[in-house]
Amino acid sequence: MNLKIALAQLFLRLSLGIGFLVPGLDRLGVWGPNGGTNISWGDWQHFSKYAHKLMFFLPYGIAEVFAIIATAGELLFGALLIAGWYTKYAAIGSAILTLCFALSMAVSSGIVSPLSYSVFTVSAASFLLSTIKEYKWSIDEKNANQKSIHK
Repeated sequence: MNLKIALAQLFLRLSLGIGFLVPGLDRLGVWGPNGGTNISWGDWQHFSKYAHKLMFFLPYGIAEVFAIIATAGELLFGALLIAGWYTKYAAIGSAILTLCFALSMAVSSGIVSPLSYSVFTVSAASFLLSTIKEYKWSIDEKNANQKSIHK
């Protein structure tokens, strides 16, 4: 693998992974309480209110389930991308998740909102990451090397 591509995919994996973990953990209050410095939500209650605003077109219970699924997805995809484990599937999942988020933002707040927060860009970057054939410095690479040794 070309060193430039290897470094680019590592940077993309780490930046996307961290970008999913940080807000996911914020919703669980890991970084501190609502109103704290650099805290967007600080707890589930404040995030849930925002999620219901984005999914105003859904019944309350269904929107809450989707908010839980989205948070679990962000935490799972973030961890998998950072580790480089099942990277292709984590990248596809994160691409679909952020595309849904961007579309919900556009419907509820207008198209400028997801563009201002680069949500479509994150989705596109995730789709691009899913097309890379090898993930250098990853669990996927280690597993592939072990499989080739045992052939």
